[in-house]
Parts: sequence; C-alpha cells; structure tokens
Amino acid sequence: MTEKATPSPEAIKAWARLMRVSRQLMESAEEALKVAGLPPLAWYDVLHELAEAGEGGLRPFQLIERTLFAQYNISRLLARLEADGLVEKLTVADDGRGQTIRITAKGRETRRQMWAVYGRSITELVGAKLSADELTRVSALLGRLRHPPASD
Repeated sequence: MTEKATPSPEAIKAWARLMRVSRQLMESAEEALKVAGLPPLAWYDVLHELAEAGEGGLRPFQLIERTLFAQYNISRLLARLEADGLVEKLTVADDGRGQTIRITAKGRETRRQMWAVYGRSITELVGAKLSADELTRVSALLGRLRHPPASD
C-alpha cells in the first residue's frame, strides 16, 4: 500500500463510526417494523420506488438501479412481493420477455403502514437527536461521500 493510499487516523475513525452507526440505525428501524408485524425494510424500499414510478411501474433493471439490490436479490424479493399481492408483473408489449413491475392497492396500503413505523423510527433515531442545522450539515457531508454525487 502506498503512502497516498494509507488512510489517515481520522478517516479510519470516521469510517468505523459511519459503519457502526449505519448498522445500528438500520437494525433499530428493522426491529421497529418487526415488532409492528410489518415486512422488512427492503420491502419498503421497493414499494416506495414503485409508488413513486406511478401507474407505469418500473422494469426490474430500473429497480436494481434505484435500490442497489443485486439482480438475484431483487428477483427473489419481487417474487415474494407478488406472492403477497403487493406488486404485479405486467408483460411489456414490445418485449416478449420483458416485464414491468407495478405496485398494487394492497402494496400501497402496506407501504403506508410501514411508513408510519419507519418514519417514526427516523424521527426517534435521528431527528430527535440532532438540530435542524446539524441534520443539514450531516446530510451535506454524507452527500459528499456519494459517487456519483446525487441531489438527494
């Protein structure tokens, strides 16, 4: 490892804290959903993206891009969501093998129920612990770590 590639002690500390806090926050949000008898957070992410896409739905590759799930994971997840009636697969007219995935009314309701718990978790775990100014700064700093930079 070259001198240039060796992380500084500050970078190592920041990395470790970021990883630990990220895992802790995700586990806490997952636990809140579980206690409420709701599906896991990954389901929310897919249902959210499909709801945002509207009636046209999304192709599986678009879901992979938007959620960053691996192809094999999204295939399994979509099969489970479809089996539970939360999404429907539609054949693409000009592509015999292609599918579009669309959220169902039951999926919208499940997403709404999940958001009530997930949103409360965000408030309790992050929003209640930092001021508005601190939240803005943390968001900006984390945004600088994204590659490519995103506007979210």
